[in-house]
Order: sequence, then C-alpha cells, then structure tokens
Amino acid sequence: MPIFRKDEMEATPDVARPHIKMIQYAGDLLKVGIVTYKKGDVPPPHYHPNDEQWIYILSGKLAVLLGDETTTADAGDLIFIPRNTVHGIRLLDDECTFFACKNKSGTGGLSEDYTDVNNLDELIEKLEMQE
Repeated sequence: MPIFRKDEMEATPDVARPHIKMIQYAGDLLKVGIVTYKKGDVPPPHYHPNDEQWIYILSGKLAVLLGDETTTADAGDLIFIPRNTVHGIRLLDDECTFFACKNKSGTGGLSEDYTDVNNLDELIEKLEMQE
C-alpha cells in the first residue's frame, strides 16, 4: 500500500502553468494534490468536460464562482464542482492552500482538462465583486 510521507513529497510543475508547483499524484481512476496559490497565480474561470472535482480548503479564504453563483469559502470548507460546471476562484488572503481530488484524465496532472470559457471578463468581474 503506497503511503506518501509529507516530508518526502515534492512539488512538481503544473501542466497548464509550469511556474506554479503542486504536490500531485495520480492513481488509475483519481488524481489528487495539494495546491498553494498566491495572489495572481489562480487560473482563470474554466470548466472540465471530463473531471468532477472536490476541493478541501486547508488555509486561506476564497471568493468562489460555481456556475452562476458566487460565495466565499474558508479553511475547513469542502467544495464540490460537477463536470461541465464553470468555476473560478479569487484569493481573499495573500495565500490559499487546498487539497484537490479529481477524476483522472490525461496523464494525471491536476490542471489537465481545463477548458476556456467565452465570457471570461464577465466571470472575473463577478469574482471581483465577491467579498
């Protein structure tokens, strides 16, 4: 049974934005990771046609866009993102760390299966309004 020890885990480059490092692992059916974003690092709103996703916030506070709704989420909150649901985040603190779990698609990188949205500017503005 594989056990990944916290003092042995190493961050690897994000597949979509290699300047961001993530601790990420893939099994046969799932991919998981520990992601830390600093202000300016978060991906733009997008959706995943193949992945559903769970995010458990370990530290920090976020503005969260899920479909047509925005809200906030804090450490200890668990977020479920169904497939094909447009979603995005904005950091309300300087840094946020969360545990992510998704279906495995591609080679197993957490950022694979990102799909752009047509109304990106509108969605970013919506996130900017959430406090």
